[in-house]
Amino acid sequence: MMDRRLWREPSFDFVAKVLQINWIYVVLLCCLAAVGYTALYSAAGGSPEPYAARHAMRFAFGLVIMLAIGLVDIRIIQKLAWPAWLGCAGLLVLVLRMGHVGKGAQRWLELGGLQLQPSEMMKLALVLALASWFHRASRERMGNPLFLIPPLIAILIPVGLILKEPNLGTAAITAMLGGMVFFAAGVRWWKFLLVVLPIPLLGQFAYAHLHDYQKARIDTFMHPESDPLGAGYNIIQSKIALGSGGMWGKGFLQGTQGHLDFLPEKQTDFIFTMIGEEFGLVGGLVVMGLLALIIIGGMLIALRCRHQFGRLVALGISCNFFLYVFVNIAMVMGVIPVGGVPLPLVSHGGSAMLTVMVGFGILMSVHVHRDVEFAALRDDR
Repeated sequence: MMDRRLWREPSFDFVAKVLQINWIYVVLLCCLAAVGYTALYSAAGGSPEPYAARHAMRFAFGLVIMLAIGLVDIRIIQKLAWPAWLGCAGLLVLVLRMGHVGKGAQRWLELGGLQLQPSEMMKLALVLALASWFHRASRERMGNPLFLIPPLIAILIPVGLILKEPNLGTAAITAMLGGMVFFAAGVRWWKFLLVVLPIPLLGQFAYAHLHDYQKARIDTFMHPESDPLGAGYNIIQSKIALGSGGMWGKGFLQGTQGHLDFLPEKQTDFIFTMIGEEFGLVGGLVVMGLLALIIIGGMLIALRCRHQFGRLVALGISCNFFLYVFVNIAMVMGVIPVGGVPLPLVSHGGSAMLTVMVGFGILMSVHVHRDVEFAALRDDR
């Protein structure tokens, strides 16, 4: 009888966890991936090769990983937070020494034919590490400036390494993501002002030390018409495509800017532009609504979690997804400079897809284990 109980309990626990997965959220992610498949099918001129088919396979693989991570106890993930940060920091150092160079930047590692971008992985590791540090921190500790130095260093090290690649956009997003976790953890607002206020004063100094292509992106953002066939070409064509879509769009596979190759990087950075051209304002708003539901769903998971670690992790992952979305859509609309940030689960690309799905797996783990209790912990750091 005892042997039978020992055999059944793990099975029952596994089934219970599977039933607790937020399947509505999973359906939303599948719908977004289907939007990506449709857009990439069009980007290839009405063919599943070479973009859409790979996109579907990567998402299916990522979905399995997401569900597997979702079943892992969140307390185990919490114990792995700082080792994950150290591992990603090591990979960032390795990128600077032997990374793959593409489009003037050294951002990828070649591992068995797979290109891996450690800067994307570091954003998740940073969220986990900061959440682990602030987990159960008392108000007295939060008010002590010395207590904030280690997590601040944990942000500055990867930001500095990412800037060396160079990757200004991802470095800025990493810094903002860390700041959001600080704010959610309860750091006083005036401490943020001490960091933010000097930034405008250092703007001219920072601009002088940017790479030429980074300066060109900023100059093009301010005056895209000054070089319409050079640096300003991408954003001008993107605006033309979005505007030509009108209210209802030109129709599926009928976009002219994309299919006549006027629109560059249509399968990656400017995939939302193709959606806007073919499905118009209405189609763009539907996609943005779907993205908003995913972000809001992540926030709700954070609010329903009973432990601080899970709340901070869920908020951090949701904010990371939001920053992906905001930067990409604002970029193709000409609101901010072009930064090479993909639209998650829609753009073509394996590294970003895998990172996003791992993040959603951790988010699922927070949801499944939202009521667990962590072992008693003295706040004597």
